[in-house]
Amino acid sequence: MLNCNVIAIDLAKNLFQVCKTDKNGKVIFNKLFTRAKLKELLTKEKKSLVAMESCGGTHYWARMAKNAGHQVKSIHARKVKAFRQGQKTDANDALAISVAARQPHIKESRLLSTQEQCLQSIESMRDLLVKQKVSLGNQLRGLLLELGHAIAQSDAKLRQAIPEILEDAENELTHSFRFSIDIIYQRFIDTIDEVKLIEDKLAEVIKQDKTCQRFQALEGVGPVCAILMKVALGNATHFKNGREAAACFGLTPVQHSSGGKEKIGSISKVVGNKKLRSALYKGALAVVSQLEKREVRSQKEVWLKGLTARRGKKVAAIALANKTVRTAFALLKHDQVYKPQLLVA
Repeated sequence: MLNCNVIAIDLAKNLFQVCKTDKNGKVIFNKLFTRAKLKELLTKEKKSLVAMESCGGTHYWARMAKNAGHQVKSIHARKVKAFRQGQKTDANDALAISVAARQPHIKESRLLSTQEQCLQSIESMRDLLVKQKVSLGNQLRGLLLELGHAIAQSDAKLRQAIPEILEDAENELTHSFRFSIDIIYQRFIDTIDEVKLIEDKLAEVIKQDKTCQRFQALEGVGPVCAILMKVALGNATHFKNGREAAACFGLTPVQHSSGGKEKIGSISKVVGNKKLRSALYKGALAVVSQLEKREVRSQKEVWLKGLTARRGKKVAAIALANKTVRTAFALLKHDQVYKPQLLVA
């Protein structure tokens, strides 16, 4: 049983439902607070356990509560839902957070520092610009294909073809259509330049970050994957071991066992760190594909090539991604540099 009060906060933008319970679980109050009043409450309250769902604003309020001397517990919304009684209201949600926070078996979500959150946000903005670039390119190709202009894949081919099409006076395109295509094309070019600027900034950050540099030495890990893994793993204190980290990121099979019978399925498409898992999988798949074209150089490549022959590329790629996370966790925990075990000539 907890020996302190629990302050459970149902996070929102301006109005926050706060449920305060004593060490025995008795409700002291459950009411709405404004942003300013919540800051005042966290500052004046004696040391308590501040609990909240993992959602927008969690990291900010968690850091503020820690600075005020409180313990903080961030819980995934799916785990909180199991403890909600009655209808979906802010008061019931706050009470459910308070009850969930008292359960010793409920694992809390990892909280990010300001630096980690900023790094994650930069990568998210880069990802958004890349999606916009792809969307703009697809629209240009699709519209012009309908008018008989087939453009090959790649940004370079598109940048070469569009000016030629716009300058061709004999292709019967109307003036208004040329004008509109030119606007979308210029937006496409600007987006490419903006992606390059953010990637250059990320490259500067990686050069100054020893953790990202160590991660990039792993097979199939590039700059973006290194950043995502650094943010997800932190200082390696949130997870007990590498297997737990790999399971959290969605790189282990789903288990459905009952009556002493174990049933192991495929990896889940619902849970896990989807962005990191995708980056790790793509990098691992590239390693597997390249390994088919050359001789093995290390013990890990011998294992990977044998697994590819037995189970196929995709299973081997997931296995390599799983091993990459576990290796990265070990590097962080023991403060070491990755050195692959090369084959003796």
